[in-house]
Amino acid sequence: MRKLRLLWTDDEIEALKPHIFFLREKGYEIDTCSNGNDTIDLVRQNPYDLILLDEHMPGLSGIETLRLIKEARPEIPVVMITKSEEEEIMEAAIGSEIADYLIKPVKPNQILLVLKKNLEQKRLITEKTTIDYRQEFRKISSMINTAKTHSDWTDLYKKIVYWETELEKSTDTGMTEILQMQEAEANNLFSKFIINNYLSWLNNDKSNKPLFSPDLLSKKVFPLLDKNKPIFFILIDNMRFDQWKTISAELTGLYRILEEELYFSILPTATQFSRNSIFAGLMPLTISEIMPEFWIPDDEEEGKNNFEEEFLTRQIAHKGLNIKWSYNKISNNQDSKKINERIKSLLENDLNILVYNFVDILSHARTEIGVIRDLANDERAYRSLTRSWFIHSSLFELLKTLAAQRVKIIFSTDHGTIRVQNPVKIIGDRKTSANLRYKMGRSLDYDPSRVFEIKSPEKAWLPKSNISSRYIFAINKDFLVYQNNYNHYASYYKDTFQHGGISLQEMLLPVACLEPIS
Repeated sequence: MRKLRLLWTDDEIEALKPHIFFLREKGYEIDTCSNGNDTIDLVRQNPYDLILLDEHMPGLSGIETLRLIKEARPEIPVVMITKSEEEEIMEAAIGSEIADYLIKPVKPNQILLVLKKNLEQKRLITEKTTIDYRQEFRKISSMINTAKTHSDWTDLYKKIVYWETELEKSTDTGMTEILQMQEAEANNLFSKFIINNYLSWLNNDKSNKPLFSPDLLSKKVFPLLDKNKPIFFILIDNMRFDQWKTISAELTGLYRILEEELYFSILPTATQFSRNSIFAGLMPLTISEIMPEFWIPDDEEEGKNNFEEEFLTRQIAHKGLNIKWSYNKISNNQDSKKINERIKSLLENDLNILVYNFVDILSHARTEIGVIRDLANDERAYRSLTRSWFIHSSLFELLKTLAAQRVKIIFSTDHGTIRVQNPVKIIGDRKTSANLRYKMGRSLDYDPSRVFEIKSPEKAWLPKSNISSRYIFAINKDFLVYQNNYNHYASYYKDTFQHGGISLQEMLLPVACLEPIS
């Protein structure tokens, strides 16, 4: 490894020889200079890693020298050393993009700390993160092997997502690969856990079941209603827990998180089922029986989520809630701006429900549009693209405005998504549903060992289009492909983000309550 090379400019450089000797002993290569003009010449001739620059010098001042350095080599970090803490000098230096500053007299260890902070931060973070993850590796493995309850699985998934985001700070790709192997093992066992427990949760073991989609509003939103404080329930369609953690990090300083937990999406983990279930407060089969005019069969082309407001109206009335409320679906930037323009009227309601469809649109666009597919080529990039949307969105602007009001915000989603890898061949007729992570139909042929099959949909509280219809669900990172033109579609859909099946990413979903800090 090459030595890091520094330039230290100070009109009293001879008095700093002990400091320079100390840093050379620590492995740094150091050139010295006593004035601004010579500094600029040296900067143009040499590839320095960092410059230590005295602010008060005869001739060219430190601030003037700094500006010339930035013109010549803007990428080199500069640490300003000054005798004065005057605000005007500090503002001028910071405005010229200094990396850091120190107040004279400086001690050798102060210089060393600044160098490590600015030159070795990535390496130190990588080393620290790698050591910490190695210590956690066995704990995560133990959690995977001993998970027996739904709480065990939510705790484990939180841990996995935490380390996914932590390892983004590291340049050690080996640790990320190991975590990905642990996540794959966890998803495999989680799928078995769901297969073994899902139907009993819905029909028998209701006392020990997790929070599912139909109970989200009644358990996490309605109890917070307060006639003196409006509540905003914001549902971002198709948002995974890791994407939520990326978004919530941007709200630091605006909101405090009062509560954050994971709930379970029902199957299929698809908008038609999970979101309709949230707003109706009912399982899909019950919706189709009580309100058949609002349930669109899976094999029909008509939009499947056009009646959420009607479902909400019934649920609110059924719960006996005497409240003033609004429902708003936001599918584009124009819709979002209109919501922001109505903020005053929304604040007069007891409850405002906002459904943002952007992440779902992004997921589908990633499959169909090559450029988006390249931009979000893995989970890390997918999170980054979600963050980029959020910080530039009208939703973020709305949240900044609401931060000044006495409101509570509940964030959640209807289902997540997973990057699929392994095609599984199936056979079905024309009325078989098109989703890649689940199929519903009457003439399905498949390998039952590769899917979760529900031969009697009524046991999963799911409607069926025919008396002999059944459901099958892809598990882990599998996706379901028809045998016709199998190789083409297997290749086309591999590495795309899909939803509808069984995985940690699709089923374990965030619900968080926030309040403004101010």
